Amino acid sequence: MSLVIAAIAVAVLTRTVKKLDVGHVISIAQATDPKLIAVALALVTLSYASLSLYDLFALRTIGRDDIPFRAAVLGSFTSYPIAHGIGAVALISPLVRYRIYAPYKLGAMDIAKISFLTGLTFWLGNLTALGLSLMIDPDAFGWVEYWPPALNRLIAAVLLSGIVAFVVWSWPGRCSRRWPVRLPSGPNVLLQILIGLFDLSSAALAMYVLIPAELGIDPVRLMAVFIAATLLGFASHAPAGIGLFDATILLGLGGDDQDGLLAALLIFRVLYHLTPFVLSLALFGSIELRRSWHRMTGRSDRRVQLEPHHAGNDQRQA
Repeated sequence: MSLVIAAIAVAVLTRTVKKLDVGHVISIAQATDPKLIAVALALVTLSYASLSLYDLFALRTIGRDDIPFRAAVLGSFTSYPIAHGIGAVALISPLVRYRIYAPYKLGAMDIAKISFLTGLTFWLGNLTALGLSLMIDPDAFGWVEYWPPALNRLIAAVLLSGIVAFVVWSWPGRCSRRWPVRLPSGPNVLLQILIGLFDLSSAALAMYVLIPAELGIDPVRLMAVFIAATLLGFASHAPAGIGLFDATILLGLGGDDQDGLLAALLIFRVLYHLTPFVLSLALFGSIELRRSWHRMTGRSDRRVQLEPHHAGNDQRQA
């Protein structure tokens, strides 16, 4: 299903890009004000910084208060960019987390609980933001044929009602022997929503400041389309949602002049996807190399200790 979704998105994106002047797009990107790029980079940094709260919240929820905040920072900044950059987030992200949290004796079930809770934060924040955006701007998906504003209002009402019902249901805290993870209580669910909203809003604003002002794109509409693009890209399991994310942005926000929008999208891709992906790969690789080096030197030291003159005593001690 993911391959079919990605293939359709690439076909739509290819048809859209053919109508654009690539040279003009590149010139617009090069002419973008460096101050705007710096602001967008700061917002991207805030978005990725909030990801550490995803992991910290999950660690505290499963009762691992002994794990320091710096470990949550490492776990989030390696797992998310690498998983999104490679694709198949649900598979790659837990594997990276397992390696990062290995020194703290977290087992496979613990990693599964963390992945579930961080995913819950992601979906709560995204669905809340999507519901609010569609409620404020019900014509956000007017570019989709046969998609009336009344349908958006209905979707927004269902989403927000579902979020409120989940908060009320979880308010006392839910724990059962049939569930492998304790669900957060209502106040903590509200905290999850705030974390997810902050992460998403920072990322969407980073793209908003890069879009030329003359396009006149409303920030609420941008938020709705950005969330839809993010969720569809996530569903495709394609690396960084490539194809589907871009096609949704261009179709949802583009009008007669899409060159400026594509230029902003390219810069956003570099700031939000490519740069963190490269940095997180380098960080994760350095951590693995350092651990391998410590294991090798530790084994070497033990071999030296087992070769003194009194071999018989050393064998018994070993």
